[in-house]
Amino acid sequence: MVSKAYRFGIEEEYFLSDAESRGIARKISPHFIEAAQAAFPNELQREMLQSQIEVMTPICENMAQARLSLSRLRAGLAAIALDHDMLLLACGTHPSAVWSRQRATEAKRYDGIMRDLQMLGSRNQLCGLHVHVEVPDEDLRIGIMVRMLPYLPLLLALSTSSPFWQGRRTGLMGYRLCAYAELPRTGLPELFTDAADYHAYVETMMASGAIRDSSFIWWSIRPSEKHPTLELRVADSCTRLDDTLAIAALYRCLVRHLARKPALNGKLTAASRAIAAENIWRAQRYGLHGGFVCADRRAMRPVAEVLDEVLAMLAEDAAALGCGADLASCRSIVAGGTSADMQLAIFEEARAGSGGQDAGMRAVVDWLAAQTRAGGNGQAGTTLRGAA
Repeated sequence: MVSKAYRFGIEEEYFLSDAESRGIARKISPHFIEAAQAAFPNELQREMLQSQIEVMTPICENMAQARLSLSRLRAGLAAIALDHDMLLLACGTHPSAVWSRQRATEAKRYDGIMRDLQMLGSRNQLCGLHVHVEVPDEDLRIGIMVRMLPYLPLLLALSTSSPFWQGRRTGLMGYRLCAYAELPRTGLPELFTDAADYHAYVETMMASGAIRDSSFIWWSIRPSEKHPTLELRVADSCTRLDDTLAIAALYRCLVRHLARKPALNGKLTAASRAIAAENIWRAQRYGLHGGFVCADRRAMRPVAEVLDEVLAMLAEDAAALGCGADLASCRSIVAGGTSADMQLAIFEEARAGSGGQDAGMRAVVDWLAAQTRAGGNGQAGTTLRGAA
């Protein structure tokens, strides 16, 4: 019998791109927002910059529910966007957008954040995948957050979709976290000993006026401010829905496994955290094509080998949660490449033609839009308006 425990929800952030120029949509028409909110009143919210939106699934008990929700959201929003001469893109960075030309969304929370962050707020032109998994016991939730650190680089490597920044190849497969690291209270959480230790930090930050509440803590993994969940935030927004669901299944199984095995990663040290940070960098730089530093073996291990070991460890959890098929799709990502791999291949192929750099960027945006709209059915859909 499939367990209904470890309920979860998925949030995806998307870019809105101009359908004609393929550049970022700087100022979003209020008519688009009205149409999108009418279609998805409980699942859509604005982001800090006008060129981005975020969707969220309802609370899900199985992967089929999440797939149905995100398929509906992606297809529906892509259609509404196209009606307003825009393209919906699921990726960590927009290939050609220039941060200095962005406009902030008018909202009290975002106004305060922009005053605090100044230029860094405008540079936060980044889209991520967030997965919440329910862990009702707070001490267990904080403990799992810390013990999850060694697995975060794998989750990032599988999601990389940000090889471009400001119209240039970065040389990295996942540039998003590099830009995000400019913000305060990002990166890996500290090695909190328990919930009391975590609360001592949050309460001190709030009492001093540094933050309003814990939602202003933007670590790669964090306890939710509003829900009894542990929120994964390290992943890039995944272009292909199958990749989103594979990563969500992997994270959900890891949460269950760590809950069942309280001794696993129970004695992490400052060295352990530093190695996890190094492996985060290696995931950003190389994606699936590098390796991870292994403390136990004092060696560099290929990503595929690490994944195989983790999937074998999670077999019982996948069976209990009924997500074996989505979990197995992690191997398909390794075999076929991430969104970043595809973007780079498409860019080079188009650039090699007569169009040069501009043609390469347009081709990447077209692929991103088609794959985002297609969802998980593998079909690119109809020709884009204004497509070359």
